[in-house]
Amino acid sequence: MVRQADLGLDTRRALTDQQITEISAWRSRRGDRIDQRIARQEATELAIDILRASARLKDNKSQLAELSEELAPGFQDQPGLGPVTSGIILVSYSHHGRFRSEAAFASMSGAAPLQASSGNVTRHRLNRHGDRQLNMALDIVVKNRMIHDQTTKEYVDRRTAEGFSYREIKRVLKRYLARSIFRQLEKIFTLT
Repeated sequence: MVRQADLGLDTRRALTDQQITEISAWRSRRGDRIDQRIARQEATELAIDILRASARLKDNKSQLAELSEELAPGFQDQPGLGPVTSGIILVSYSHHGRFRSEAAFASMSGAAPLQASSGNVTRHRLNRHGDRQLNMALDIVVKNRMIHDQTTKEYVDRRTAEGFSYREIKRVLKRYLARSIFRQLEKIFTLT
């Protein structure tokens, strides 16, 4: 809307949080045409709604973090795991005994390798079945670790030097992550 109506904003880029806060404090001006006045009012109301939704989202994340910590103490301490990804993983895991093995959990998460070889080339790809939300959470954690975790960065560099592609490296990391998460959750839920 702010791109269509001339409200005096530089809208070549997405609005920042500071700009949205400023817009939420706008009042009508005397010299505005009726279309500008209506556009300003609508922009102000939308900005207020965005700020409310942002505050609600922040509150929900903190509650989710508390719930995750209560259900699985120390689970969020792993690199790359935040309240949302840990919540998705805990919901998918559900309870001790749901999965008979690491392989079953990896298969459910879509991190189990499938043979995709052809001719003389031997390779694997990720299973596209299973819980897509869980797969998305693993993907987010792996991408985060590839950027921020030093051990994972070193692994990526080593595998890249060996000739592995980005997708192959990510597949291996997702499988490794699914195994380690399963082991950690089994340990947490057998103690409780």
